[in-house]
Amino acid sequence: MNAQLFVKSLYECVDNKDLNILSEKMDEAVYFKFANSEAVTGKAAVLEANRGFFASIKSMRHEISNVWLQGSDVICNGKVHYTRLDDSLCSAAFATILTVNNNKITNYLIYADVSSL
Repeated sequence: MNAQLFVKSLYECVDNKDLNILSEKMDEAVYFKFANSEAVTGKAAVLEANRGFFASIKSMRHEISNVWLQGSDVICNGKVHYTRLDDSLCSAAFATILTVNNNKITNYLIYADVSSL
């Protein structure tokens, strides 16, 4: 697996709020944890969590700084820039750890301080 391309593709669909492509990237039993939100398990629950978050912001854009591959784990970090619904801006550093098996995300952990949103 090309970790750089996988991360680029993942964050393109996230930045575009494309739940269909995001769904294709996840295993049915995916475990998802975003910032301080409660963790959820299962593709339907993860998509619903993302749908809710996507609705809470106008847009976002991720800048990836680094990508590492360690076995089946893909780790990346960078900065995410949000546009709130009132058009004000907010940025945050983030790190994501993905476990990828058979090109499907089985573990999806996002660490970021989004309290200012």
